Amino acid sequence: MAPCHYIALLLSLLTPAHGTTSEDMDYGGVPLWINRLLGEPSVMSLQGRSMDPSWFRATNQLPCPDHCECPIQWPTALYCDSRGLVNVTETLPQRTQYLFLQGNNISTLSSSALSNVTGLRWLILDHNRLKTLDPDLLQDQSDLWHLFVNHNRLKSVPAGLPGGLRQLRLAHNRISSIGREALSKLHRLTVLLLQGNRLKAVAEGEVIGLLSLNLLDLSGNLLTSVPKDLPASTEQLYLSNNSLSSLDRDSFSRYSGLKYLRLGHCGLRSPHIHHAAFNLSSLIELDLSYNKLETTPTVPTSLQYLYLEANQIQEFNLTSFCREGGPMSYSRMQVLRLEGNGLASHQLPPDWVYCLRVLHRLYI
Repeated sequence: MAPCHYIALLLSLLTPAHGTTSEDMDYGGVPLWINRLLGEPSVMSLQGRSMDPSWFRATNQLPCPDHCECPIQWPTALYCDSRGLVNVTETLPQRTQYLFLQGNNISTLSSSALSNVTGLRWLILDHNRLKTLDPDLLQDQSDLWHLFVNHNRLKSVPAGLPGGLRQLRLAHNRISSIGREALSKLHRLTVLLLQGNRLKAVAEGEVIGLLSLNLLDLSGNLLTSVPKDLPASTEQLYLSNNSLSSLDRDSFSRYSGLKYLRLGHCGLRSPHIHHAAFNLSSLIELDLSYNKLETTPTVPTSLQYLYLEANQIQEFNLTSFCREGGPMSYSRMQVLRLEGNGLASHQLPPDWVYCLRVLHRLYI
């Protein structure tokens, strides 16, 4: 192996270009941050907490349910996670704004579980056994911004969700349908995670009402085509690990602000991708790794990150990146990954350096 190839390979192993960590996956595939400066609890420190629960009880004079911890630093937070709970039976303090119930055995929550709570902002129910949520459970929680129900047994998107939601994380359930009404009032929602479910399609009108949606993750479902009726506001669209048969000219054309597009592990082949499928000047990152592409696809000259590793590419087409000659016609590509294909560096056209003149890293 030539020295430059070895260095590129080593860098590819050390650089987390576009993956997710195990810590990310615990909260549905997108990192979770809570601003400690605002006096809010840090969810990132939930795993491996070493504080003695008796310290909380000895120091904090506020009422606290027997099955929870109530840190004096965050009097509005209740840590009721990983306690083997099967339900919430005790009356929760009215002050509760951040409720952590992940890692229990909860299969149902009655509509009265939150009856004493009026200002709930965060509700985390990850890693339980919920098959559904009572439609009346959250109807009065107008301040709820973040709802996490990842890694449960939901078969459909819950009904009765409050209109003020900003993030809805339903990853790794058994959801096979969304429904036309479930998301229709969530005009402020910015993040919707549905990866790892059983969706075969997104029907017309099911998500079009999400007027503020920024990130939509539909990875790891049973989709066979790109959904046609997604919110125009979408900037991050993740469709990896589906079985997409083709990409036509209009697959993404209506998303004029799309910046990050992930299509890895989709079984895509070059003949089934229209040459203008990715004709979006807004696109910053495109992931087409682990497909069956035979040639480099045509991408916008404004694209900065392109992942093509582990395909069947044996032809490097320079016009995929630069359409015209001249000093101002060059690609803005910064990272290009081609390792795991049938290409070698000596097979690249001699003038590739003029087209990819601002490239920082090339993996081959």
